Amino acid sequence: MPRIVVDTDVRLPKRDGVELAADVYRLERREPSPVVIHRTPYDRRIASFSNIPADVLRLVQDGFAVVIEDTRGRHGSQGLFTPFTSEESDGGETVAWAAAEPWSNGRVGMFGASYVGATQWLAAAAAGDGVQAIAPAISSPDPYRWLYRGGAFELGFALLWSLMFLAPPNAVRTGGDVAAVLDAADDANELAGRTPLSGLPVIADAPWYSDWIERPTYDAVWASVSAAERYAQITAPALIMAGWHDLFLTGSLASYAGLRSHGGSAAARQQTRLVVGPWAHGVLGGSFVERSFGIRAAIDAIDVTGMHSRWFDARLRDGEPLAGKPVLLFVMGPNIWREEDDWPLPDTDFAPWYLHSRGSANSAAGDGALSLATPGDEPDDTYLYDPRNPVPTVGGATFLPGVWLGANAGPRDQSAVERRNDVLCYSSDPLTRPLEVTGPIKLVLFISSSATDTDFTGKLVDVGVDGRAELVTDGILRARYRDSLSEPERLKPGEPTKIELDLGATSYVFPAGHRLRIDVSSSNFPRFDRNTNTGNAIAREPIEDALVARNTIHHHRNHPSHVILPIIERPR
Repeated sequence: MPRIVVDTDVRLPKRDGVELAADVYRLERREPSPVVIHRTPYDRRIASFSNIPADVLRLVQDGFAVVIEDTRGRHGSQGLFTPFTSEESDGGETVAWAAAEPWSNGRVGMFGASYVGATQWLAAAAAGDGVQAIAPAISSPDPYRWLYRGGAFELGFALLWSLMFLAPPNAVRTGGDVAAVLDAADDANELAGRTPLSGLPVIADAPWYSDWIERPTYDAVWASVSAAERYAQITAPALIMAGWHDLFLTGSLASYAGLRSHGGSAAARQQTRLVVGPWAHGVLGGSFVERSFGIRAAIDAIDVTGMHSRWFDARLRDGEPLAGKPVLLFVMGPNIWREEDDWPLPDTDFAPWYLHSRGSANSAAGDGALSLATPGDEPDDTYLYDPRNPVPTVGGATFLPGVWLGANAGPRDQSAVERRNDVLCYSSDPLTRPLEVTGPIKLVLFISSSATDTDFTGKLVDVGVDGRAELVTDGILRARYRDSLSEPERLKPGEPTKIELDLGATSYVFPAGHRLRIDVSSSNFPRFDRNTNTGNAIAREPIEDALVARNTIHHHRNHPSHVILPIIERPR
């Protein structure tokens, strides 16, 4: 085996004169190698980041030259760092540089997770045929949907990500108080409770944060950094990896569908692949505080580095294409990996399950029901949403402090929050046989409110025979964005209105004897910012100005609120 050579601190000049720093890992031999690039804001010298999800040295041993580059304004690179804004042009130039180096065979791929996935999408949009393959993991090509879901700000993620990962290097460069930034990261949950949300002094070393929170509407600036707007410019097929409990799941699934439908080449449309495991952001072992999906659930159990190596071998060296079907899913419950022909699964039965009650669905002790029967004349369910006493975040696709992001992530028990009167619970009868739900989930609600704007949250929950209520997936919608993320519109108080909540997606088998449950409320804090119910700019309002909203769910024959479940019926 040839020795591994590492060229450190290679300077890559950009058109505007700024130099970025990179390290090149390659085998000591004469023949050129295909190149894979990892562009990161997290310091190219920290192996624990650059080896997610694929092991760099193993890729080198498999015959690839690996370039790890600090993005603009980060660590060894010059310039000013503003998330997403320079990644398209800088990434495209790095691809062109790598293709022209004497140790390169001229064929280039890209890999990496989270923000490093975003650098791939944007570089691929800029480089066109210059990139032959990408492999974005637990990421999304659309920064707006990194930071907003259904128009609600991903407060917990945005705050902790900025304070823990992005602001400290900025503070080092500018002579700021690094210790204060790190202390603030430790207190991120407490900081999330401070209002107004904009103007936090400790966020001075992350100036982009204020811009994010002040621009909740999808506009031309957001569109300018979204590769999702430019799938037709991307000719490289993608190996997309996602997690059922990852906060970028929706964007990952959308990127698979977008590239398969609108990619700029036949290869992008036909060869793009999708892998989804039972993972959360920063939790890739398949084991959570309250639930383990087994040893086979871990990202290493499916040899992700080997998968990357075969993927790049096929695209960059004309090796054999990846065997199997284009979609590989982990089915939670039986805890198995399963190949599929496409996403959503072609044999999906999208079935409506309707919300029912006698007017008292408040809490799990109420009379809320869920069934396939359409409703008749039924009374409404009403609750008070007080932003000063929000429903606390318990599990889900979170990015919150604690035991390296895992303490409050994934499939946690909802029993505590389901005791609240501002949480409506609609439960099915016990299942007579197992029920597989695999695909995207939509909650259709007919609502009214005393406020001109408020939020609605929804959760799909698995209720066991012991009463444990395990979160499967969830979502949120800020009512002003019910029809458009670009053109908000206030509610008319008291007027019944149809809204649709994206509850994400899952692959989950509900066991016989268990019950399905839909929880509806108006807050999930601190994962999402609290709607103040005034209809004004939430980021600028102190909590003292917030209003209490009287929110109503209608579920009768003229307003049949329901959840649409993707049911898979196959012999077992």
